[in-house]
Amino acid sequence: MTRSLAGGFALLALAAAPAPAQRTPVFHVGLDLVNVTVTVRDGRGGLVSDLGAGDFVVREDGRPQKVEVFAPAAAPGQREELALNLGMLFDTSESMRKDLRLSQESAIRFLEAIPRARDLLLIFFDRDIRISRYSSENQQGIFGRILETRGEGYTALNDAITVYISRVASTSGRKVLVLFSDGDDTTSQVPPQEVQRLVRSTDVTVYPVAFPGEHRPHSSDALRARAFLHTLASLSGGRVFQPTASRELAAIYQTILDELGTQYVLGYVSDNPKHDGKYRRITVELTRPALKVRHRPGYDAPKVEPPQPARKLSK
Repeated sequence: MTRSLAGGFALLALAAAPAPAQRTPVFHVGLDLVNVTVTVRDGRGGLVSDLGAGDFVVREDGRPQKVEVFAPAAAPGQREELALNLGMLFDTSESMRKDLRLSQESAIRFLEAIPRARDLLLIFFDRDIRISRYSSENQQGIFGRILETRGEGYTALNDAITVYISRVASTSGRKVLVLFSDGDDTTSQVPPQEVQRLVRSTDVTVYPVAFPGEHRPHSSDALRARAFLHTLASLSGGRVFQPTASRELAAIYQTILDELGTQYVLGYVSDNPKHDGKYRRITVELTRPALKVRHRPGYDAPKVEPPQPARKLSK
């Protein structure tokens, strides 16, 4: 949500089996600069990369906001606001067994195609969560790890997303999460509603690459899993892709790459100073006609509990 996030994170203590009685992580954030990553397309679906700061009007809950930061990805040079922090969440659970080869191929082809990230966080998850952090210098070293994965165990999807957000929420630059999964979750401590709240509270853009999994396509479990992935994309301003064959992967990667190369980062300081934890709606309008924008629709404001008055001791 912000360029700088005050306070610390209560990191999730991950167990092999769910523990419903445990508390979910609490993210303490401070209100500073609200960053909004915007993708613009014309009436025929083509990406638009030649807009200026004066072409955008940003509103929060209907009120115009003063844009303090304008960073177009297509402009020469590399600004801090545009630096890429890439996360890849790789589902290695039992439900992904029949799609694992396609999923592995997807991840490797994407890494080969995308420009080097400033920071790359790779998370493998089934019933356990395994984290690897790579810099731009050793990004190629992860191919072997991806190919070694095997589909087994339960699925801690929600916990894995929570761990990723806890690692990147306070960093600057664009935070892009590419999630390779069928959307199923069988063992997480963190409920889906909490994951959605965390996505709303940060400026991570989520691109789920959704696979069919083992459920029947129109079963209630499959519909619920797909709906969850679509919700994550919608809350963050991302998109869902659903490949069924290898030949579809190249177009998916090119779509993501094209978007990353033509996005705009807009930053503003909210005119609402309240730390009430309430949802704030963001709208981005364009002065040019016939253009369409995609961005996260809003965010949860930080919530700071007022200090409690000292209790008087009775004599």
